[in-house]
Amino acid sequence: MSGEASASGPSPRAPRPGTQKASGTVTKKGERGAKEKPTTVLPPVGEEEPKNPEEYQCCGVLETDFAELCTRSGYTDFPKVVIRPRPSATFVPSASMSEKPTIDEQRLSASCSLNSLESKYVFFRPTIQVELEQEDPKSVKEIYIRGWKVEDRILGIFSKCLPPLSQLQAINFWKVGLTDKTLTTFIALLPLCSATLRKVSLEGNPLPEQSYHKLMALDSTIAHLSLRNNNIDDHGAYLLGQALSTLQSSNRTLVSLNLGFNHIGDDGAGYIADGLRLNRSLLWLSLAHNRIQDKGALKLAEVLRPFELTHTEVVERRRLLLEKGTQERLRSPTSSRYGEYKSDREKNQLTGVSSMALVDKADKLTSMKTPKGLGKKKEKSGEVLKKEEKSGSGQSPTQGTPKKEDATKAGKGKVSIPEQKPSRGKGTKSGSKEKRSILPESELVAEATEMINPLLEPVEHRDGKVFMPGNKVLLHLNLLRNRITEVGLEAFLAAVQYQVQFHKPKSASKGPVGLLWLSLAKNCFPPQCPVYAVIQELMLPRDPVSKAKPREDEAMAFPP
Repeated sequence: MSGEASASGPSPRAPRPGTQKASGTVTKKGERGAKEKPTTVLPPVGEEEPKNPEEYQCCGVLETDFAELCTRSGYTDFPKVVIRPRPSATFVPSASMSEKPTIDEQRLSASCSLNSLESKYVFFRPTIQVELEQEDPKSVKEIYIRGWKVEDRILGIFSKCLPPLSQLQAINFWKVGLTDKTLTTFIALLPLCSATLRKVSLEGNPLPEQSYHKLMALDSTIAHLSLRNNNIDDHGAYLLGQALSTLQSSNRTLVSLNLGFNHIGDDGAGYIADGLRLNRSLLWLSLAHNRIQDKGALKLAEVLRPFELTHTEVVERRRLLLEKGTQERLRSPTSSRYGEYKSDREKNQLTGVSSMALVDKADKLTSMKTPKGLGKKKEKSGEVLKKEEKSGSGQSPTQGTPKKEDATKAGKGKVSIPEQKPSRGKGTKSGSKEKRSILPESELVAEATEMINPLLEPVEHRDGKVFMPGNKVLLHLNLLRNRITEVGLEAFLAAVQYQVQFHKPKSASKGPVGLLWLSLAKNCFPPQCPVYAVIQELMLPRDPVSKAKPREDEAMAFPP
């Protein structure tokens, strides 16, 4: 039994390895089928080439171009381009808000809670907010990027999709994690954009090297620059002051500069003031919420009234005046008195020879027309002329020519010599030009039509020192919430009194008028400070905003 069992035992187990082989073959066929199926779905190799972002032609719609370039660059999840939400109107609670909600309203709010939660999370997703000039998606006016890091790859995509935006005016980056390297890439992108791009805002992006001054290079076209909350200290302020102006160069495009909410102290304020000495383009400056004390306030107030030029500035001024004088001499047609005298002498020789030829022709014509008696008289007069020539035979040929009076008498209205008049006129003009070169510096500068460098402005000499009138171009200065005391207020009071006295906005002159708005509130002095009250009284009539408000109030009080 045991033998039969043992004999019959292995018989049912024998086919198991066969079944394993069969199953093994089945799995191999399944694997082959699985491997062959995706190969049929894959597109041909020739269709993968258009996915290169370099070959994509932008259509001018930022939403389409940015999404296509991101997919071609390998991004699976990228920010979406959305229209920037505008601030809603003031919310007025209705009477029904005070009533208790019904059961149906509670059920509806419970069903909508999930959707509202999802919408809140969507709000925090990275987006590119845009403002449109019109409803046309191609008319993007401003771009806002906030709260997500902008890398080199994203900037590379921007370099392709931003230039087609012909109406782009502003780019705003708030806390986008910029570095000095990505800032350099961003600055290289700006010239590729439309010429309408004039406003750049980089806020909440502290840089280790503080290379924000590169945005204010000489070839920059940025007119409005905001650098708030970037931890800019005195070193960064020094670089920005050098970008505003130096003895050799000056920024001519920047109109407004916002440096609020930084770490600028007295030294930094002094560097900014040094940049304002020779800058004549900046109209709006904000240094609010910084660390400026009285020393920095004195530096800033000094620039707003006549200040003394340093030795290097005086030397540069003299060099510019010499260059200006040499350029004016080269532009004039006659360069020296000797040249003018020589040209007049040559003209006199030519006029003398021409007058002799004309006299001979006149004599021949008269001898043919006049009778014999008169002809004899003419011959006698000719003999007298010959005797006079023989008596003066020792003179030079130029001296032997007849005098101007004789030539005019011989012509008697028939022969005129107009060549002598312009020579006399030129002589008088040349004399006036020589006098111009000898004029003092102040008159030379006053005659100039274009004053490129502020050092060529009219100056005042006092006690052997040279004083410049000061910066009269700056209209708006904000020093809110600093550390200025009454000592700094005294300096600003002197500056405001000077500008109010000499520069009035209502005057008919088209020149600069000086400060129109000055903010010194929330500093280290009491609000009832008399000096601050005087500054407020002096600046109130100059503030254009305060003038416009009463008119609006009158219009609201007396409607048409």
